[in-house]
Amino acid sequence: MQQSAVPELAHTNTRPIHWVATATAVAGVVAFSSVLQPNSATAAQAAGPEPRTAPVVATAPDPADVRFPIDCGPVKAKIQKQVSGDLDGDERPETVVVVHCDAPMGTPPDAVYVITRAKGTGEPRVVATLLSPKTRNTVTDFTVSDGTVLATLLGYSTSDVPSCCPDVKDKAKWQWKDGAFIRSTPAGTHTV
Repeated sequence: MQQSAVPELAHTNTRPIHWVATATAVAGVVAFSSVLQPNSATAAQAAGPEPRTAPVVATAPDPADVRFPIDCGPVKAKIQKQVSGDLDGDERPETVVVVHCDAPMGTPPDAVYVITRAKGTGEPRVVATLLSPKTRNTVTDFTVSDGTVLATLLGYSTSDVPSCCPDVKDKAKWQWKDGAFIRSTPAGTHTV
């Protein structure tokens, strides 16, 4: 056996007291390091020039979660058709829906509603009724184009006409003007 050149390193026999001292030292370091933690990491960047970001694309409101102002009694309101577009020029699309009561038989009249997102919460909500179910109309063709809602309406000339057989066909056009939807009748409308 060769003797060490440094006498203080000459002893290599470990005793249990050495292990207890090492375990105590490691436990102390771990305990102390848990008290001294670095600041929480954040995703915030340091002040500087504003980064360029892509413009936020607004999505049209989903009518599935909206309660419509239509009285259907024991049956539910059913969304028949829906289209989306920017109707008021604010670069946020609205959704226009045709809704009627999901009656088991007969031809329930349609209603047309405009849905937008509530400011602040973003929740979809009805902001306008373009066609009330009280008019007894059925909506056939239905589009949104250039901020205008266009629809073909089937209706009745008198209350004596049976619900099965509408005898009037009209075209309707709604546009946002001066804070309200204005209805007009496009040229070329006719009755059946």
